[in-house]
Amino acid sequence: MVDSSAQLASAPPIQLTASDGSGIRLVALNDSDSRGFWLPRLVTANATRAAKDPATIAYVGDLERNHLLSTAVGVLRPSALVPETMAEGDMRVREPVCIVGTRALRDFHPALCAANLKAAGIAARAVEVDIELDRADANALGLARRFDDPGFRAAFAAELTPRLRGDERVGLPAVLGLRDPHAVWAELEHRLGRPVFEIPTLPPSVPGMRLYTILRAALRAAGGRQIIGPEVVGPLGDGPRLEGLRVQVGRREEVRRAGEVVLATGGFASGGLALDSRWHARDAALGLPLAGVPADGAPRFVPGYFDDQPMARAGIAVDDELRPLDAGGEPVYENVRVAGASIAGAVPWKEKSGDGISLASGHRAAGLILQSARAAAAAGATLEAP
Repeated sequence: MVDSSAQLASAPPIQLTASDGSGIRLVALNDSDSRGFWLPRLVTANATRAAKDPATIAYVGDLERNHLLSTAVGVLRPSALVPETMAEGDMRVREPVCIVGTRALRDFHPALCAANLKAAGIAARAVEVDIELDRADANALGLARRFDDPGFRAAFAAELTPRLRGDERVGLPAVLGLRDPHAVWAELEHRLGRPVFEIPTLPPSVPGMRLYTILRAALRAAGGRQIIGPEVVGPLGDGPRLEGLRVQVGRREEVRRAGEVVLATGGFASGGLALDSRWHARDAALGLPLAGVPADGAPRFVPGYFDDQPMARAGIAVDDELRPLDAGGEPVYENVRVAGASIAGAVPWKEKSGDGISLASGHRAAGLILQSARAAAAAGATLEAP
């Protein structure tokens, strides 16, 4: 079997450079810790600065085996790559666990988490620490901001230390800082003298916010722009290449021209696909043809909640380059790629494939656009919007 981690580690980094010459790169470093994991990191182009940069994020794991991590309610879930702040919570290791929480965080109940872990055969118990938070900060985000404060961390560790036993690992809700979670996690491990790990919590997700901040910085460093609020209401142009998008901004409609478009608006749940009162399904953004929609008169849904729902597989059919296809199997637009839950054929809730489909298709779409850009540059053309 080919070592996937070695393949990724030896792959050349993707260099993204902004117009001012600054940049970042996404690399899979072949740095191994004591467990031999490879660490994909998002780092700045300056390696010396990256070593001290709190914006560095590291995931641990490999593609050959899963971690077994606890959810907030103590249910075990497999995951291949996880933030390094969660890795010590791998329940394949049957060492005792102390789940630590606080009444101030109403979305995390340590006793419930510990009880379910114990039922799964893991020696687990719960401890609550008194933390005073203003009403507005009584959530994961507010607590994460408190952990950014060195004084708070010292006081927290001092209160918790005498309540720990033997060789217990310490599980905390995922609130170990926003600005530099690695430093917060490492300091707590040092102060407590034992492994510490974060447990994913309900939204708003602090680990998600950390990753979002880094990805947004990567986009901006590459010269990209994030626009929040306007709604795409239709395509510009008839094909074979889409010229741009019609966008609703407040009460007026504007045109945003684009050389390449990735449609990642999701399925029915997110509004990317719409179903009207006459049971007519449509792609809400570009009006692309849909596949997998039950024929007129055929059942769209069945009574059993967990049964296969005929409408669940509806979406946009794509070719191997993720271009949307018409009923005849021909690409509708040459420069549109479809990613995520908009793609027809899957039942993510049952397959547990939703995140995988989104990540894989998004990565593939970006790769295809970069490939087109290189080909256009070699031919002396450009991917600039018309």
